[in-house]
Amino acid sequence: MALDRRKLLHASGLAAAAAVVAPFAPSATATNQNRPGKPGVLVNGADVAAATNWSIFAGRKVGIITNPTGVLANFRSIVDDMAAKGVDVRAVFGPEHGFRGTAQDGASEGTSVDPRTGITVYDSYGAGVADYVRFFESSGVDTVCFDIQDVGARFYTYIWTMWGAMQAASQTGATFVVLDRPNPIGGQARGPVLQKGYESGVGQLGIALQHGMTVGELATYFNAVHLPAAGLTPIQDLHVVEVQGWRREMTGPDNRAAWILPSPNMPTPETATLYPGTALFEATNMSEGRGTTRPFELIGAPYVDYRWAEALNSKGLAGVTFREAYFQPTLSKNQGLICGGVQVHITDPTRVEALEVGTHMLVEAKRLYPGFGWRGDAGRWMGLLSGSARFAQQLDAGADAGTIMDSWRSELDQFVRDTRGYLLYNGKR
Repeated sequence: MALDRRKLLHASGLAAAAAVVAPFAPSATATNQNRPGKPGVLVNGADVAAATNWSIFAGRKVGIITNPTGVLANFRSIVDDMAAKGVDVRAVFGPEHGFRGTAQDGASEGTSVDPRTGITVYDSYGAGVADYVRFFESSGVDTVCFDIQDVGARFYTYIWTMWGAMQAASQTGATFVVLDRPNPIGGQARGPVLQKGYESGVGQLGIALQHGMTVGELATYFNAVHLPAAGLTPIQDLHVVEVQGWRREMTGPDNRAAWILPSPNMPTPETATLYPGTALFEATNMSEGRGTTRPFELIGAPYVDYRWAEALNSKGLAGVTFREAYFQPTLSKNQGLICGGVQVHITDPTRVEALEVGTHMLVEAKRLYPGFGWRGDAGRWMGLLSGSARFAQQLDAGADAGTIMDSWRSELDQFVRDTRGYLLYNGKR
C-alpha cells in the first residue's frame, strides 16, 4: 500500500557515446570509471541511446516507466520516438502524477490506452511488487526501461517506483535499463538517513535525504546491496546508459529552457534546489506553497508575520535570502487563507544547503510562533520525511539548528562510504 501524501497512509558527443550503449554489454554497469566529461555539454542517456536508433532494445519487448521528463533533446517523448522507430513497446507504466503529468501529489492518471501510439499505459503509482510482476507478465515485456528526471530527494517518489519495478524484474528475470539523467541538485549527499521503522511510500530504503546520486547510480546500488538484503537475486541484465558530460559538482540544467516540470509542484530548478529542505514543511501546519506559483519557495501560515524573515536573514545562510511575503494558497493547507511568511530567494545556487535552510526555517518558526504545529499524528509525518523520530523530538525540545544537523553527521558519513563504489561520474565525493 502506498503512502498517500494527503492521508498519511504508511507503507512499507554522440558518435563516441554510441560505444557506451552497445546492446547489453556485460560491463555496462560493472565498473566505476571516472568520466570527467566536458562541462557545459551534456547528453542525457536517452539521447545517447536514440543516437543508435534505439539499438539497445533491438529484439526486445519493452515496457517503459516514464513521465513528461522522458524526452529527447528535441523534446520528443521517448515513447513516441521509440514507437515511431520500430521498438516493440508493449507497455508504459505511469508513476505518481501520471505518464502525461496531469495529476496532483498523491494521485495518478489511471490505466488507459495512449491515443497517439495505441500503447496501454498502466497506472503504477502505489503498485506493489506483485502488481509490477502482474503488469510485466500481462503485457509480455522482457525488458523494462526507466527514464524519469529525479530531483535528488529521498521523499520524491520516482526512485521508489524504480525500486518496486527492480524487485519485480528480479523475480521475472526481466532486463532493466536506466536512461540516466543528471541529479539537478548535484552529486553531494546531505541530511539524515532513513531508519528502520520509518519506511513508507516516500522512503523505502536507508538512504540519505539528499542522496546525491543519479537514478542510474541508485539502480546499481539498489541492485548490488538492497535486492540481496530483500532476499532477491540481483538483476543479471542491469544497464545504465550514462549521461555524457555531467560532473558531481554541477547543479541545475545546462539549459534552463530545457527544464520540464517533473511534477506539478516542481516548476523551476530553484524549486528543486530548495526542495530537500523546504519540503519538510509538509509535516507542519504551515503551507509549503502548494497552490501558489512558487511551491517550496513560498512558505507561511496565517499566524506568521515579518519577524520570521528578519530572524532568518540574521543567520546569514549561504546562497539564499529571505523576503517577507504574503500569499493565499488556492489548494492544500491553508487554502483560501492569507498567509504571512517568506519567499526563499536563491542568490548563489552553488552555495545553497537546502537542509540547512529548511532546518533553520523550522527552528525559527517554532521559536517565534505558538501557533506552529505538526500535521497529523504528533510529528509522525516529519518522521517519515526526515527518516526517524529524532528531528521532530529535537525540534519540540527546543534544539537549535546546529544541534539538529550535527545529529545526522555520522550516519551520513557511513552512507557516503557505503555508496562510493557505485558512483558512475567523476570519482569520489
